[in-house]
Amino acid sequence: MIRIPADRLTSLVQAIFSKAGCHAPEDAQIARRLVESNLVGHDSHGVIRVSYYIDWLKKDMVRANQKVQSVFETDTLAVLDGQRGFGQSVGEQAMEIAIAKAKKSALSILALRNTAHLGRIGDWPQIACDAGLCSLFFVNTSGFGLLVAPWGGIDRRLSANPVAAGVPVPNGPDIIFDISTSSIAEGKLKVAFNKGVDVPPGCIIDHDGNPTNDPKTFYGKPPGAILPFGGHKGYGLGIIAEMFAGALTGSGCSDPNAPYLINGLFAVLIDPDRIPNDLGFGHEVSRFVEFVKQSRKATPDSEILMPGEVEARTKQQRLAAGIELDDLTWKALCETGAALGVSVTV
Repeated sequence: MIRIPADRLTSLVQAIFSKAGCHAPEDAQIARRLVESNLVGHDSHGVIRVSYYIDWLKKDMVRANQKVQSVFETDTLAVLDGQRGFGQSVGEQAMEIAIAKAKKSALSILALRNTAHLGRIGDWPQIACDAGLCSLFFVNTSGFGLLVAPWGGIDRRLSANPVAAGVPVPNGPDIIFDISTSSIAEGKLKVAFNKGVDVPPGCIIDHDGNPTNDPKTFYGKPPGAILPFGGHKGYGLGIIAEMFAGALTGSGCSDPNAPYLINGLFAVLIDPDRIPNDLGFGHEVSRFVEFVKQSRKATPDSEILMPGEVEARTKQQRLAAGIELDDLTWKALCETGAALGVSVTV
């Protein structure tokens, strides 16, 4: 394991993408979003992705310096094409458009198609919260994002299909809900594989449908599959994500014949200050959060947290102590940097 300060890691990753051909501000956007994932404890969507992204760039599976293109717009709707650009850059562009529409019309709907990996989806509701907006997101993946078996099946048919939402909280950490509809994110399998550790029971199966804890089995030949979380509940939510993020946006549902990884994103953004509310939105949010946290504790040392609080605490800890990277992730980062003429040191 290696420990590296967040600002140093961000500079290294930015230098790698700059050398790979990503112009400002895209190089910084990618680096900031990847390192932010490590900071909040979601290493699966952090700098472990750098070598994959650079490989995809070389193979024209993702394209640098793309500007999001408008397919169709109204005052409240934006159908946008990401031009197969980096999701961290394209996502920020799309969110800027959606936020402007929500600020003007109280509501906006964003349908983003044809974008490369969007990274940690929790980034996007946080951007909305920073603008004072409530938000709901569905995301799917076409191409080789096929990972998840349907409820009652054993073959890969769905992607991890994240669902996320954000609610701004007055005088407190925002509520940021960000989950995969699969029992485990595929990136967490990558982390476990690199560390040589097992994953929890009930997450993955081998090619014949047998339960396994070994991520090597998932990546074997023939490969295994991830299970939906909560059985039919996670499966049903994953299907809805496919319908909204894939079919409705025009990005396409999970398809094994797609030649590269494409994310589709469907989002609804709402300005709570524009909705007449005798309770007062912010006041009611704060009241309810306090009410929930006043529940009797299951154990003396247990704590009741809102969605997003664990990530906020982890970020503060890792900003102070640095970010730990496993040896394989650090080695891949060093090799990727060296191939581009970037000296990667702590």
